Amino acid sequence: MKWQIISVGKPALPWAKAGVEEYSKRLRRMAQVDMVTLKEGAPEQVGDRALEAAKDSWCIVLDEKGRHLTSMELAKWIEKQELSGRKRVSFLIGGADGHSPKVKAAANELWCLSAMTLQHEVALVLLLEQIYRGYSILRGDPYHRE
Repeated sequence: MKWQIISVGKPALPWAKAGVEEYSKRLRRMAQVDMVTLKEGAPEQVGDRALEAAKDSWCIVLDEKGRHLTSMELAKWIEKQELSGRKRVSFLIGGADGHSPKVKAAANELWCLSAMTLQHEVALVLLLEQIYRGYSILRGDPYHRE
């Protein structure tokens, strides 16, 4: 299964860049992860570009009102998707203005990384880490401890 992470703006904070690079590198051994960076703009325009990039994939929009998953639930979700033969999953991380109603309505699923609003660079690092953790759980790697 291929992962596509669509976000608005490249990480500018040094620690966020380092986190994205580190978890992207770790994930290469487990899965293909493609990063798509969109230019800032009006939420409707950004949303249209995000949906176009996510075309032909299972689309998950990250939103504070979305579904909360534990790391174990995420691991089980990953396993289920891979067993079902899903080809590509796209995550959409919004910019400062969040996602337009059109994007939320077009999503296959809405997920929440935190009950708090997260800056998009933080959300990007957190998402990559959780995908890595999910695969680590499935592989029985010692990275995840309960």
